[in-house]
Amino acid sequence: MTTSLVISAFDEQTGVATLTLNRPEVLNAVNIPMAEALLSAVKALKEHSGLRCIVMTGAGRAFMAGGDVASMAGTPEHTKEVINGLLIPLNEAILLLRSIDAPIIAGVRGAAAGAGLSLALMADLIVAEENAKFLIAYNGIGAVPDCGGTWFLPQKIGTARATEMMLLGRTLTATEAKDWGLLTEVASSDSYDDTLAATVKRVASGPTKAFGAFRRLVEQAAGRSLAAQLDAEHKAFLEAAETADFQEGVSAFVSKRPAVFSGK
Repeated sequence: MTTSLVISAFDEQTGVATLTLNRPEVLNAVNIPMAEALLSAVKALKEHSGLRCIVMTGAGRAFMAGGDVASMAGTPEHTKEVINGLLIPLNEAILLLRSIDAPIIAGVRGAAAGAGLSLALMADLIVAEENAKFLIAYNGIGAVPDCGGTWFLPQKIGTARATEMMLLGRTLTATEAKDWGLLTEVASSDSYDDTLAATVKRVASGPTKAFGAFRRLVEQAAGRSLAAQLDAEHKAFLEAAETADFQEGVSAFVSKRPAVFSGK
């Protein structure tokens, strides 16, 4: 029986989708079949109605220990073929995931290295077990970060610290990563599952379309003037005002009761 390299599950009741990277025997190092499996899973996920939160995690002892470097060995032509085979589907999957309104949460145990760090950084929130480690790793093989690492990392922790991690190959513990602003929560081994579940539940019950607008506004702010950003916020607010969640939020505020959002 063939084992799925990316396990995808969707809970119809909560609207929570879970993507589990599944090569635990090699710490979920991504090879071409896994990259293609992730893209297929994301394409299928995008078709789900009622999607309110996406959780990405890794099977076994690690989130993802980067790319399958051994597969890149060989002639220059072979190396190029492998790199294209990895990055074309991975990049498409990342863009598709970030185009979905539903917030993305990374649940990290063990190592998030190389492409694994980039995939974790792609998430809106990261919940990590206390033994998690975060590292760039590319300087050890004479390569450069991929899967959006050079875009996400400076956004999370600033240019100076991102450069330090890239040039010195610095490994951050979960506590250091939290202090640097990379993580949302650090939990003990005993409380990790509960902490992740509580974060997912809170996010999945929120106003999903507004969350998507939050992400787009933040992503695009650095490339805009203040005037352009004010216009974008104005437009996004008007669009949010047309949603059922906005109507519910205003009604709940006026009635002095907790809002119950539907994600619509």
